[in-house]
Amino acid sequence: MNTECSLQVRSYECDGYNHVNNANYLNYLEFARYEFLKDIGFDFTKATKDGYGVYIARIEIDYKKPAFTDDTLIIKSRPVKKGAVSGTIAQEIWRGEDLLIEAKVTWAFVDSKGAPAKIPPEFDVPGLRP
Repeated sequence: MNTECSLQVRSYECDGYNHVNNANYLNYLEFARYEFLKDIGFDFTKATKDGYGVYIARIEIDYKKPAFTDDTLIIKSRPVKKGAVSGTIAQEIWRGEDLLIEAKVTWAFVDSKGAPAKIPPEFDVPGLRP
């Protein structure tokens, strides 16, 4: 399942070069992943109440073009790999027709001790699968 969300760049997210500081893209991607989980019906709040978590194990980012204050960005997210415990989400950040960022985010489902855990059926929603 492909999902999209948008946000507007705030001035304090920009650096001395007047473009979004690279570290802020991690926040944008996290915001979009949370929206992705809501859109596919994954109940993150219930998972955490039940003692589970979704931890990020790896993020690969290719920076293509900068974003600037007041830019409206569209963040696209889609699953590209899914196992019993972990998976990978591909994400892209766009400004109009310009691709700014390509990212691959590897996540793992964990138990209350932070150890990898098989995803229980109630949280193994179809939208996690490519």
